Amino acid sequence: MSSSDIFIGETIGTAILILLGGGVCAAVTLKASKARNAGWLAIAFGWGFAVMTAVYISAPLSGAHLNPAVTLALAIKDGDWSDVPVYWAGQLLGAMIGAALVWVAYYGQFHAHLTDREILGGPGAQATKAKAVEAQEKGAGPVLGIFSTGPEIPVVWQNLATEIVGTVVLVLAILTQGLNANGDGLGTLGALITAFVVVSIGLSLGGPTGYAINPARDLGPRIVHALLPLPNKGGSDWGYAWIPVVGPLIGAAIAAGIYNVAFA
Repeated sequence: MSSSDIFIGETIGTAILILLGGGVCAAVTLKASKARNAGWLAIAFGWGFAVMTAVYISAPLSGAHLNPAVTLALAIKDGDWSDVPVYWAGQLLGAMIGAALVWVAYYGQFHAHLTDREILGGPGAQATKAKAVEAQEKGAGPVLGIFSTGPEIPVVWQNLATEIVGTVVLVLAILTQGLNANGDGLGTLGALITAFVVVSIGLSLGGPTGYAINPARDLGPRIVHALLPLPNKGGSDWGYAWIPVVGPLIGAAIAAGIYNVAFA
């Protein structure tokens, strides 16, 4: 694979991942959406199918890492670090593009949600006012969850540990079951396996932090949230932003170490 193929494949694949994954979060969250309040099960399966779709589209070009943690684990496994910067650059750019496309697709719903008095508080607000005020106090605006993750209970060591553990499960599944014949990315069957693993992680481990398990998936959309001209969008919670970046990278390194010791 050439550097240009890797960059293009990772950009396209990660953009599709975030478009569909962020899209299901928008569908469930935004007040004027037909899928409003569809629940955590919809989000978990939405992200799983997003992974599957993105992998099938981008695998022929780049091997479909779509996640800096996966790229790091493969570099540790194989000892080849030459393409890591290209993969990471494509993944971050793709994540930002995907988040921007979610905003385009739900433009009217974002505006309606962020100008609704029940969401923001103020005269005419109902019970949701307390939730909106609480979110603002935490530094997270009322639609930040569409773009990036955040803890239900902000305990740094626990939040970090949750991201580490979830990523270890994801990366071990990829390294042992998901790789293509060359061992440098996800294969056809690996895409399906990984999709169901992502659903499982979401259902079992996603409750505390929203299971980023992917630094680009969290950081890229968080940057877009900070830049977009969304009315009353609130903060982007940068105080938490390092956890869904550092946690998955630590988890990937641990998983690669386990693989090299136990499976290689």
